[in-house]
Amino acid sequence: MTVNMEDKLKSTPLYFPVADVTSIPRDSSSANLIQKRNNWSRPIEFILSCLSYAIGLGNIWRFPFLAFRNGGGAFLIPYLLSAIFIGMPILFAELIVGQYSGLGPIKAYEFLAPLFKGLGYSTLIVITFVSIYYMLIIAWVLFYLYTSFFPSMTWGRCDNEWNTKNCYSILEDVNCRVNNVGNESDKIFYRGQCTNVSNICTSIGLVGINATHCFNSTISTNIPIHTIINRTLSSEEFYYENVLGLGDASWENWGWPRWQLVLCFLIGWVLVYLCLVKGIHSIGKVAYFTSTFPYLVLAALLVRAMTLPGSYEGILFYIIPDWEKLLSPGVWGDASSQIFYSLGLGCGSLVALSSYNKFNNNCHYDSIFISIVSFATALFGGFVVFATLGFLAHSMQEPIETIVTSGPGLTFITYPEAILLMPGSQAWAILFFLMMLTLGLGSQFPGVQMISTSIIDHWPHLRNQEWKVTAGVCMGCFVAGLPMTCKGGIYLFTLMEWHTASWAILLIGAGEVAIFSWVYGMERTYDSIREMGMKFCKATKFFWSSVWMVITPIGSVGIFIFILTDLGSTEFRDYVFPVWADTLGWMFGLSTLLPFVLFGVYSLITTKDRKALLEPTENWGPQEVDGQRVDRGLVLP
Repeated sequence: MTVNMEDKLKSTPLYFPVADVTSIPRDSSSANLIQKRNNWSRPIEFILSCLSYAIGLGNIWRFPFLAFRNGGGAFLIPYLLSAIFIGMPILFAELIVGQYSGLGPIKAYEFLAPLFKGLGYSTLIVITFVSIYYMLIIAWVLFYLYTSFFPSMTWGRCDNEWNTKNCYSILEDVNCRVNNVGNESDKIFYRGQCTNVSNICTSIGLVGINATHCFNSTISTNIPIHTIINRTLSSEEFYYENVLGLGDASWENWGWPRWQLVLCFLIGWVLVYLCLVKGIHSIGKVAYFTSTFPYLVLAALLVRAMTLPGSYEGILFYIIPDWEKLLSPGVWGDASSQIFYSLGLGCGSLVALSSYNKFNNNCHYDSIFISIVSFATALFGGFVVFATLGFLAHSMQEPIETIVTSGPGLTFITYPEAILLMPGSQAWAILFFLMMLTLGLGSQFPGVQMISTSIIDHWPHLRNQEWKVTAGVCMGCFVAGLPMTCKGGIYLFTLMEWHTASWAILLIGAGEVAIFSWVYGMERTYDSIREMGMKFCKATKFFWSSVWMVITPIGSVGIFIFILTDLGSTEFRDYVFPVWADTLGWMFGLSTLLPFVLFGVYSLITTKDRKALLEPTENWGPQEVDGQRVDRGLVLP
């Protein structure tokens, strides 16, 4: 018997005839029209948007430090294995769920297996927290970018109102040494003036022998001058005292929002809104710039750094392997957790982005390509960072290991200090912070789009008001982030960074793979993949079955356990947070997992047919049947 295609479509749950899909009736009694769900204009826009999201700041300020701490070149082995067996499988699973269903993570996981309904809400909470505190980093970048347009670049000077008597300006130090060549004892910049090293050494009972060392005659040892005097880099004081306004801030002395940071914070959210005002089409167009400009700047920075003294030593320090480090479980834990940061896994953004793909897009190829580019970017970024740090260590005449830092310290203290010594420093400063702004915004766009997508999937009638939804998301996140613009805001920032997109996303990632392989089942998974036009050979099926069913979920849970045992108390610089504040951080982290547990328990209690909780609902299915769109995001009242 021949089945008419229209009858086949009508038998599909939530069917709407969308051959002429300019709009779809919301219901029979309303004149309101619901706009169809958008798609990417071109497949390349999806890939570029994913790359913008995945590259981010983590590959620039976190990966190089982890490589340095965990054996240099040897760290690439666990990092590569983690990318293949943990990162790429979760990435591919997220892309399949979004592209097959045409839905954001909340509706997709609810329809895929009702017991896992809370998984989508968990990703929503994670990305909301991340979007709020991540914008603060962009605000700092905007602050530095503004300062870069002034020739003085005040982070390199010690004559500002926020500087202390121990402020150390490397520019002034270079001037002291250059202007006193040939003197009996070279001078250094110390406590606001050029001071003879011999005088400093004599004042503490030592003998000055050159501009970098004192001599201890008692033990016949040369002692580096930087180990016996108290100096604080001018860039460090600029960051902590001028940008953050830290001062005497604490959890008990929070202070008020600083207007400079509030303004930068607001500008950041306005930029995000303007780039997302047309939804997925806006992201696709902006991604052409946000995914390519950072590479151009990184390449220029690497070429420039390689022409400077000390860069070669810095790169050797980065790549020379320490094979014994591979015996430490901490190395493998750092490598695996970094994969989650690099690819942006467990946050729902990739599910949301892929939900706008054409149904027959080859997301298998996309997942492999994105994983390779992310890995290569982390490696390339490490060369840029360590070439620059090698130059800085040479200029400061200090060992490179004493100046290697991670996170904000690298971006806002160490790197700006190195730029000061480069010829044409102002131009390089502007380029560097433009690159950091681009990286930050590129990672922020998909997160905000994921939040908007989740809202619109829940209330489909808002599709033709997407710009209002995006505006509401941006305004809400702006208000929620205002406490972090206070002088004590860095403590809240640190707390959220430690506990939201860290250990919690490992369990979310494991859940995403488990629902796919253990609940939905590998046979149905391959059927869904085949429906989207992708065909696998036996070897390919064996690989994906192995990682999805065993290696990835077990590995993710194992890393989660390791991180919890190694986490310790939250701290910032030398300040260990009080117990109540640390407890607040754990509450942040647990709140991201709470929906997963609560929705699951509620479903088990209220559902008689518990077996159905592990089966796809009638609303689950492909977003396209026989070439025609089935809009499963429309749930009629």
